[in-house]
Amino acid sequence: MKGKSLAWALSAALAGTTLAGTAQAEEKFVTIGTGGQTGVYYVAGQSICRFLNRASEEIKCNAPASGGGVANVNGLRSGEYNFGVMQSDHQFKAMKGLEPFKNEGAMDDLRAVFSLQDEVFTVLARKDANIDEFDDLKGKRVNIGNPGSGQRDTLEEIMRVKGWDQSAFALAAELKPAEQASALSDNNIDAMTYFVGHPNGAIQEATTTVDAVLVPVTGPDIEKLLTEKPYYTKAEIPGGLYKGNPEPTQSIGGKAVLSTSAKTDPEVVYQLVKSVFENIERFQRLHPAFQNLKPEDMIKVGLTAPLHEGAKRYYQERGWL
Repeated sequence: MKGKSLAWALSAALAGTTLAGTAQAEEKFVTIGTGGQTGVYYVAGQSICRFLNRASEEIKCNAPASGGGVANVNGLRSGEYNFGVMQSDHQFKAMKGLEPFKNEGAMDDLRAVFSLQDEVFTVLARKDANIDEFDDLKGKRVNIGNPGSGQRDTLEEIMRVKGWDQSAFALAAELKPAEQASALSDNNIDAMTYFVGHPNGAIQEATTTVDAVLVPVTGPDIEKLLTEKPYYTKAEIPGGLYKGNPEPTQSIGGKAVLSTSAKTDPEVVYQLVKSVFENIERFQRLHPAFQNLKPEDMIKVGLTAPLHEGAKRYYQERGWL
């Protein structure tokens, strides 16, 4: 009898170990590439993970700070990230294998999940630098952005259409988004660039610590760029968002997009989009840039890659597609 009890106990223990191993094997770890900690991408990734972690016991999501949109595309390609936030133009360029992704080739398996906030290419200059329009940046100390960032890629597109290279600037700094506001305040640069949703923490920090003005990005060269590159649109930074900038500022922009790979498990994508859209009102409250998001736009506007099948399944269930 004692032998039978021992055998039963061993059997039960082994069964428990097997079940625990199975449960552990079913756990899925998801990483979302975001951007600098002062940017909207970081808030978006952190918020999405919070909803997904609450909704699913099997999926564990984290959203570390990253180099930004271009870096997130490369992270998706390498498998470092399962999802990545990027500009809609980067999604388009990665799909087609255009610069800055030409060397890696077309990323045919890139898939869209949903779009997020409007983003505007933003130039902020110290008032004492006397920069009133984009062409006044010539000969100035300008933060062009870290390699792999959206601001850097967009600025380089503008520079190409103008026939400029980095020698146009007295200094071409490569600071990350979190570093540029203090650099502007400390008079280490004359102007900073950012491709970002508004209002933005770094712009608020800079405009409250130094007299700084938003610089319009307009003119014939910009009109030419808009004609040649349909993934950019005219955009505006509303007046009154930042100290010392009461009037609207004209520029160019696009959409932020959450992207993934066709290889990502459809069930994971399904659970992620479900967790966000079932909490969409809470999501809208997490950052002022999200407050005007509408599901009907998020599943269509700015998506320059095909929808992932997991996202499409949820949108069809909701009757949105």
